[in-house]
Amino acid sequence: MWKGPMEMLEAEHRVIQRVVGGMVRLEAALEEGAEPKVETLRAIVEFMRTYADKCHHAKEEAHLFTLLERKGVPIGGCPLGALIHEHETGRALVTALAEAAEAYQRDGVAAREAVKLGLRALVALYPAHIWKEDYLLFPMANKLLTAEEQRELREKFALAEVEIGGDVHERFEQFAETLERTVVSA
Repeated sequence: MWKGPMEMLEAEHRVIQRVVGGMVRLEAALEEGAEPKVETLRAIVEFMRTYADKCHHAKEEAHLFTLLERKGVPIGGCPLGALIHEHETGRALVTALAEAAEAYQRDGVAAREAVKLGLRALVALYPAHIWKEDYLLFPMANKLLTAEEQRELREKFALAEVEIGGDVHERFEQFAETLERTVVSA
């Protein structure tokens, strides 16, 4: 069955939500005194930088938002301006988590609080961000974009996937599944 571009983005949201759910459990485990592996923290950072940002946000910003702007949706207004700001905030939070993970590797217990704060901040950002896109942005886009524009957008998304690498989605979907099952020991 043909998947439209908004359905593609929504499917990516489900994968991101799985990782965010893993971050919730990881932060709770840290709160209870667990010592997660640095590799798990680094894998979360890699997921957020590659899958959430380079795969997902990049498609939105480079293709969907640009097309919506051409259709008259102001890039600096609501909802695009707010969503772009949240993408930028997410990038900064992922950088902070990456720095906390490296400090955690060097200093262990001394950096636990920074790791918890980094996880907590990302967990606070993503559910509301995804809700705005799923229930405000995507329905608006589906109303504004013609079938031809949606087909072209889907082709651009597919090309972006090829440029990033064919195995990226599969690899990170597997990571999301693994993180769900084995948060602290992953």
